[in-house]
Amino acid sequence: MSGKPYHDIPGTVLFDAEQSRKGFHLNQFCMSLMKAANREAFKADERAYLDRWPMSEEQKQAVLARDWNGMLALGGNIYFTAKIAATDGLSFRQIAAEMSGMSEDDYAAMMLAGGRSIEGARSKSEGR
Repeated sequence: MSGKPYHDIPGTVLFDAEQSRKGFHLNQFCMSLMKAANREAFKADERAYLDRWPMSEEQKQAVLARDWNGMLALGGNIYFTAKIAATDGLSFRQIAAEMSGMSEDDYAAMMLAGGRSIEGARSKSEGR
């Protein structure tokens, strides 16, 4: 990663041009799931379907493990990776809760109360 100041925000992967390039094929795979035939092919043999895409092995493993945060770190865009969740029958709220390390009910309550508190470490350097 570059020395961009926004890379210092803890717990956050910002989707910028660098991440877009890194995750191009991962995101293209995700968008392919917009078509029912592709969703069926993916569900029938996930690994074989993933091997159709020139993604890194690390990206493929993140998809297979449904490592939502890992996919973002590897260049996935949350709106694209959510297509995998939808294919699995999961809601955005369910995966957001999982990504936050919270139960779905706790996540929903936090969001209804206005989201995460701004208190605490606001940069990675503050947490050291």
